[in-house]
Amino acid sequence: MILLKLFFAFIQVGLFSVGGGYAAIPLIQDQIVNIHGLMTIEEFSDLITVAEMTPGPISINSSTFVGMRLAGVGGVLLCTLGCILPSFCICLTLAHFYYKYRTVGGVQTVLAALRPAVVALIASAGLSILMLGLFQSDLFSASIENLRFVELGLFAVSLVLLRKFKTNPIAIILGSGVAGTLIYTLIVI
Repeated sequence: MILLKLFFAFIQVGLFSVGGGYAAIPLIQDQIVNIHGLMTIEEFSDLITVAEMTPGPISINSSTFVGMRLAGVGGVLLCTLGCILPSFCICLTLAHFYYKYRTVGGVQTVLAALRPAVVALIASAGLSILMLGLFQSDLFSASIENLRFVELGLFAVSLVLLRKFKTNPIAIILGSGVAGTLIYTLIVI
């Protein structure tokens, strides 16, 4: 029964995650955490962290990790297939029509109108990850008492390194992992 539930949950994610992998994160969270209650928000946050560090598209990595965590190899296959299948079918269909009608002015207008919605989906995913990282909660239940200062410091330093000094993102990920591990090791000891 859980395999069917996972497959149909990820079919919905695959159908409605317009805008790429980061746009799929709120949909996966809604399906797995909110609707079906298969994971806690903390488990989901850890899963997204690992999926983001793993090479490959984040939506497929996330579906693979959710499937493995909840249902083993069968879950991996069905969650990944559910995530990929709608996009595959939609892309084939759209590619056919795009190449046939790409010179029509209305097509360019529709694509231009979709851009703000895609930006909003990506911004929503980014805000969700930020809130989980800094407060271990969503936007509406965050409070200043739950602010995690180590994570805030790592975020601020990483943001400056990325934006001002154009540091390699891989170096920032590795450096943040090392710095966070050292800081929490020193705090515990």
